[in-house]
Amino acid sequence: MNTTKEKDLRATFSNLNLNPKLLSVLTKNQWLEPTPIQRQAIPLVLQGRDILGIAQTGTGKTLAFGLPIVHFLLDSAGSALILVPTRELACQVADTMQLIAQPFRMESCLLIGGTSLNMQRQNLRKGPRIVIATPGRLLDHLQQNSISLGKVKYLVLDEADRMLDMGFKPQIEKILNNVPIERQTMLLSATMPAEIRNITRKYMRSPETIEVAPAGTAADMVEQSLYIVQREEKKTVLAALLDKSFGLVLVFVRTKHMARQLTKTLTKTHPVAEIHSNRSQSQRQTALDGFRSGKYRILIATDIAARGIDVKDIELVINYDLPDEAESYIHRIGRTGRAGRTGRAISIAAPDQGKLVYDIERLLKQSITVVKHSEADCLQFEGAEKAAKKPSPKPSPKPSPKPKQSRKRNYGSHGGK
Repeated sequence: MNTTKEKDLRATFSNLNLNPKLLSVLTKNQWLEPTPIQRQAIPLVLQGRDILGIAQTGTGKTLAFGLPIVHFLLDSAGSALILVPTRELACQVADTMQLIAQPFRMESCLLIGGTSLNMQRQNLRKGPRIVIATPGRLLDHLQQNSISLGKVKYLVLDEADRMLDMGFKPQIEKILNNVPIERQTMLLSATMPAEIRNITRKYMRSPETIEVAPAGTAADMVEQSLYIVQREEKKTVLAALLDKSFGLVLVFVRTKHMARQLTKTLTKTHPVAEIHSNRSQSQRQTALDGFRSGKYRILIATDIAARGIDVKDIELVINYDLPDEAESYIHRIGRTGRAGRTGRAISIAAPDQGKLVYDIERLLKQSITVVKHSEADCLQFEGAEKAAKKPSPKPSPKPSPKPKQSRKRNYGSHGGK
């Protein structure tokens, strides 16, 4: 497998060999300078290479695969299939693809759950050149023979790690077995678990690896900190944090029950919305649109529902509940600190969650600064020394690893599940 290292190049879309017709679309939409992943991926895709792109959400991945797809389809037959893990992300990808394809009257079709199957069948009869779909809904159409994948020449697996996390591996393999072997495949992922490597070996042809941010690293512009408090004090700490913040705040919880509970409590004092699997598609979209526009300053979300959230101006991410898996922490905090702006990520841990924090820090390859909150005692993880851990100094926007601090910290033997 070849590897392309990120190069520090000043480039514009005009020297990436894209169809000139696409350049006018980019200019019209104020896309003037390619992001690192676009700068690296587009030339390789135009050469016909399979690519494995490792990049966080918000790095411009959609245009990285979308522009070459439209470039090819302008002058050749065939179609493109873009698979994504969630409805919200599918809608966002579809919006971007429509912006670059619609000027050429290139039809696209969105296949997601929560919307009419009959309407989707009608759209499929029009012969769309680009299909954006979630795995489950695409399989529904395959089983009902309302779609054929025999003409797919370009296949995209976007946020493939999250699709696997959500249990879509069987569906993905069925879909991959229904698309032609002679195709070009683009797989995008924020992390590189073993299952992703297995898919690349089995279903891709010598893919070129593009790594914009090393797998398992957090956004450089995110200031991370940690409170260790008793569980019964978490709501008090959260309320104080929200009172002292002024921008958009994304709060992550583990369960839909907790999302409902917090939303009900916070609605009394803040403009807040919730997004989780028990909400309908229209309810999710309304919450997301309201959050993006500023109607709701706070959005309470579970991991699965939040995967498609792509909002540029999130000031603060709060992990009210730590995630069950360390890699989910990377996805969560990557929602802030975008487009050259600094962001903050604050986690609230209980004393028995030392192992979870240790796993996160090991993946980050750095310590998370422990701070004291004025509304709660600053505790230590179970199994540590009797003296409470002193709060660390105020973290910098680009925290550096502190190996000595990590070695001294005793995380105890308890996980957080």
